[in-house]
Amino acid sequence: MPSIRVGFSSDLNITGGNTGIGTATPTARLEVSGGIVAERIASSGGISTFKEYQGFSQTLATLPHEITTEEGVFSSLTGEIKITGETTVSSGSTVEVGKTKTLTVTDRFAVPLGETNNRDNAPEAGTTRFNQDFGTLEFFDGVNWKTVNSYNRGGAAGRGVLGGGRTPSDSAIIDYIQIMTTGNAVSFGDLLVARTDPSCFSSEVRGLWAGGGAPTASTHIDYVTIASAGDGVDFGDTATSARASGAACSSSTRGVYAQGISANVLHYVEINTTGNALDFGDLSNNLNEGTGFGSPTRGIFLRGNGSFGFDAITIASKGNGIDFGEDCVSVEGGRVHTRGAGGCSNSIRGVVAGGGDGAGNTSQTSKIRYLTISTGGTATVFGDLTFETRLAGAVANSTRGVFSGGLNDPSNIKTIEYVTITSTGNAQDFGNLTEALHAHNGCSDSHGGLGGF
Repeated sequence: MPSIRVGFSSDLNITGGNTGIGTATPTARLEVSGGIVAERIASSGGISTFKEYQGFSQTLATLPHEITTEEGVFSSLTGEIKITGETTVSSGSTVEVGKTKTLTVTDRFAVPLGETNNRDNAPEAGTTRFNQDFGTLEFFDGVNWKTVNSYNRGGAAGRGVLGGGRTPSDSAIIDYIQIMTTGNAVSFGDLLVARTDPSCFSSEVRGLWAGGGAPTASTHIDYVTIASAGDGVDFGDTATSARASGAACSSSTRGVYAQGISANVLHYVEINTTGNALDFGDLSNNLNEGTGFGSPTRGIFLRGNGSFGFDAITIASKGNGIDFGEDCVSVEGGRVHTRGAGGCSNSIRGVVAGGGDGAGNTSQTSKIRYLTISTGGTATVFGDLTFETRLAGAVANSTRGVFSGGLNDPSNIKTIEYVTITSTGNAQDFGNLTEALHAHNGCSDSHGGLGGF
C-alpha cells in the first residue's frame, strides 16, 4: 500500500509514516486530536478484501480500463452489474452461472460455424455448431454429430434414389421416390455406365454407385446430388479389380462397400470429396449378392451366397469385419435364402427382405426379417413381401423401409412395397418402378446411417 497519499484535506497529515488527524506532528501510526464520533459505520463504509487498495464507491462505478487478476488470486463483484458496451471473453475462457453453463438471450446469438471436415471429432456432449456444407445446426451427442434441422434440399428431403439393374439387359436407369409419400417412381437420370448390382450408399447430399456388372464387371464410381435430378457424374474408381454383386453402408461422410462375387475385400471413399476408393479391411468370409445397412457408426453386411452370417464394422475406423449374428430364413434341406436379399435401416433396426437359396437360386423367399444394429444376434421374422423375390432394391428413412422390384424367377418385378421399420407386419403397396427390373440398388438422403432426421 502506498505510504503517502495527498489531496484528501488539510486536516490529514502524514509525517514519517505516521498519520495525524487534527495534528501536524503525529507520533503514532494513527493519532487523532479531538473526539471521535462514529455513526452507521457498517452501512456507510466497508472493508476491502482486495489484495490491494482499490477504493470504495457509493454511486455507479465505471471501469474504464482492463481489470487483471494474477493467477491464483480471485476477486468477485456482487449485486447487479450492468455492462452496456462490448464485452470480450478471451479464447479458452468459460463463462459460468452457478457452475452450469447458461446463456439467456432475448434477441439472438451466433454459434460457431465451419465445414464438415473441420469438425472436432471428440467434443463435449451437447456441443452445437452451424454446418456450412449442409446449412443446418448440428450437435454432438457424445458419440456422433447429428443435425438439428433439415437443411434446404430443394424440397427433396426424404428422397430415395434407385439405380442400375437388369431389365433383362443391363440398365443405367435411376428412379426416385419420396419415401413418406406413396406413388410411382419418377425418372431421375442415368448412370454413366449401364450395369447390374452396383453397391450404393449416400450422405445427406450425395448418392453413389460403385462397381457392378457392365455386362462385365465395372470399376466405375458415379455420384448424383440427391435433391437434383440428373445423370451420374464420375467420382473415381474402385480400389481393386472390378467385381459385381457387392453391398454397402455409410455414415454421413464415409461410404464402405464390399467388393462382391466371391471376395471379402472392403473399400471406402469420403463421400463429400471425389477420388478413387481406398482399402478398408476384409469381411470374415466372402460376399456374393449380399446386402448392407447401418447406423451412424456401425455398418452391417449380410454376406449372401447361401451364408447365414452378418458381419459388423465401425464405419469411421478401418479394419476387418467381425461376426455379428445370423439370418433366420431357411427351407427344407437347409437351404438359406440370403443371396440377393434387399436391406435397409433406420439408426436402430436393420430390415432385410427376400433372397435366394444360393444353389442355382431356384428357390426364393418373401420373408422380411430384422436385426437390432447395436446388439446383433439372430435376426427375427418381421413379416412378408407380396412376392417371393431376390435382388430387390431398398431405401429407407428413419420411419419407413421401401423395397422395389426384384426377380421372381424368371420374371422381373415392377412393384414397390413398404414397411414401418419400428413395427412388424407384412409389406404394403407403395407404387411401381418406371420399369420392371432386378439387381438395382438404392440409397436416400435420410437413411439409418445418417441420423438426425
